[in-house]
Amino acid sequence: MARSRWFVAACAALALAGCKDNAPEGGVDTAAEGGIDAARLANAAADTANWITYGRDYSEQRYSPLDQINEENVGDLGLAWFADLDTARGQEGTPLVIDGTIYITTAWSKVKAYDAATGAPKWAYDPEVPGEVAPKACCDVVNRGMAAWGDRLFMGTLDGRLVALDRDTGKEVWSKVTVDRDQPYTITGAPRVIDGKVIIGNSGAEFGVRGYVSAYDATNGEQLWRFYTVPGAPDETGSEPEYLAKARATWTGEWWELGGGGTVWDAMAYDPALDLLYIGVGNGTPWNQAYRSPGGGDNLYLSSIVAIRPDTGEYVWHYQTTPAETWDFTATQHIMLADLEIGGRTRQVLMQAPKNGFFYVLDRATGELISADNYVPQNWTSGIDMATGRPIVLPEARFDKTGQPFIGTPGAAGGHSWHPMAFNPNEGLVYIPAIEAAFPYFPEAGWKPDRKRGMNTGLDLAAAAMPADPAVRQAAREATKGALIAWDPVTQSERWRVPHSGPWNGGLLSTGGGLVFQGNAQGNFIAYAANDGRELWSFHAQTGIIAPPVTYTVNGEQYVALLAGYGGVWPLSPSGILSGQERPLPNVSRLLVFKLGGSAKLPPPPPAQDRPLDPPPFRGTEAQVASGSYSFGRYCSQCHNDAAVGSTVLPDLRRSPALENRDTWMAIVHDGALKDNGMVSFAPSLTREQIEAVRQYVIKRANEDKALERQGRS
Repeated sequence: MARSRWFVAACAALALAGCKDNAPEGGVDTAAEGGIDAARLANAAADTANWITYGRDYSEQRYSPLDQINEENVGDLGLAWFADLDTARGQEGTPLVIDGTIYITTAWSKVKAYDAATGAPKWAYDPEVPGEVAPKACCDVVNRGMAAWGDRLFMGTLDGRLVALDRDTGKEVWSKVTVDRDQPYTITGAPRVIDGKVIIGNSGAEFGVRGYVSAYDATNGEQLWRFYTVPGAPDETGSEPEYLAKARATWTGEWWELGGGGTVWDAMAYDPALDLLYIGVGNGTPWNQAYRSPGGGDNLYLSSIVAIRPDTGEYVWHYQTTPAETWDFTATQHIMLADLEIGGRTRQVLMQAPKNGFFYVLDRATGELISADNYVPQNWTSGIDMATGRPIVLPEARFDKTGQPFIGTPGAAGGHSWHPMAFNPNEGLVYIPAIEAAFPYFPEAGWKPDRKRGMNTGLDLAAAAMPADPAVRQAAREATKGALIAWDPVTQSERWRVPHSGPWNGGLLSTGGGLVFQGNAQGNFIAYAANDGRELWSFHAQTGIIAPPVTYTVNGEQYVALLAGYGGVWPLSPSGILSGQERPLPNVSRLLVFKLGGSAKLPPPPPAQDRPLDPPPFRGTEAQVASGSYSFGRYCSQCHNDAAVGSTVLPDLRRSPALENRDTWMAIVHDGALKDNGMVSFAPSLTREQIEAVRQYVIKRANEDKALERQGRS
């Protein structure tokens, strides 16, 4: 029933798209030559051979009706082919598959094209992102995918460009800088194309920027409109659109000095029949509202779902999931559209499971809240007030007001992060890659922003660093986990779950064959039964998996494909302490493609290459350790992990030979000797004495962990 309703909606969308093709606006050619046009995108749900937009179709359901691979024969699924990648960092991309070719984006914003059936390489593109951009990215040098229109592909680069590529050759057609490069903006999310307009957001709210989403002409890269998510400086009063004027009344202080945040770094969806584009808005900067907006206020449009007109960028409605956001509770998580039978009638709904731990069902025409309930344990509210749509926040959760630490569940990683969900209309279930983990919110008295380096959170990120205490670490392991949750959005209840031993696991795919596919941190790619979560098939990928799979056909044969390569950011997860991995897996980045009867084999996994934990003796002072601990938490932990406990994709500083020599350490951290590799100079923020204190802190931490290793208690 749900699938047939969607087909009716698609037909209506086709009619709408046809009208627009005859009347292009703003100089944009909506007829689009080269195969991908408004009609094809609006009808993508019916195109079983291809995967032509990020969520497969505009509804972002990540459901394919393909059923050649199903519950009965999935045990015969095997590796058809694979391609090794040249970027051993986190791989988060969703491939596009168009007419027999598979296109992927990798870390460092690279693009590659292969024959989708054989794996034969077709072309590769490298935007040559400067390594020194890496510290502007809160969460690894990742890229989540592309968009297609006409005969072109569109992707955002980490250094803020929107690039158009010729789909056949990979040659750059045009490139447009979409951000102020003097500020810490990056792009990691996939754009969308609506009627020849390429829609793209950006990242950087942790550092201090003002969020927005923009539209560009697919033909030549001309900017068509820009939608800001938070009000700007006072001199913009009187000239700003009405929606921003209303938002201004919900802010206090001098938020514009750090931009306010609210970046649109991931989620988007589009309803062709309603002609509404839905965007998910991120957290504030700094996180701690006491510094961002000291007089309080809802701080619109942080942590909100906003509906706008894609032709003009005109505001239509919003729903704020977390008013007065102070916990990094973004609403940038996957937005999904569906038609559901609720209360005896069909409702056109929007669904989201944002970071704050509640699953929301909204009327997608009006933004009306239909229902909300928590899908993971939470301790920051007593529930949602359905009369107002607002969370009922517990006083102790407002660390920004009490000035006291708060151990929040979910934490800053959220009950669900960027990893895409999936929907199965036959089962009526949304599948959520969930996280169950707390976060220690320690407000910092007298905190001051730093626009040059490091994250601007308003918290002391070192105050609750993981100690070298086996009992504490074991308790943290037991309390930190993940799950694949099958959620009924009508009854707002869990139907079934598959527990994961760690929190940072892959995005999802649901198919008409009664299957749900997901990779996990332990390096296993698994097919589950969509109705009850039974494990039906598994493949070990030799590395952790966080990216979502896709499925397609070539010459009538069904394939399943995904990127493998562990990374991104989860505090301590690559180290193995909280990942649920028995031993840290290396990053072996690959594109993996499967089919029934596939017989390809991966080469043997690479040997462990960790240097021994053999640090120099600690000869520093306790004052240095205190200073170095604070600086490490604020400036280093975003890349090198909490308490310097190593990384799959970056050097484990506890094992670094640079620890042995003060001059070598200073050349790297102060002088920027490795800036081309992403390790820029921290001289703008840290003195030589502070940098030496960081070295002494890491030496002490390394010696603590070496002692635990000797005792077999790490």
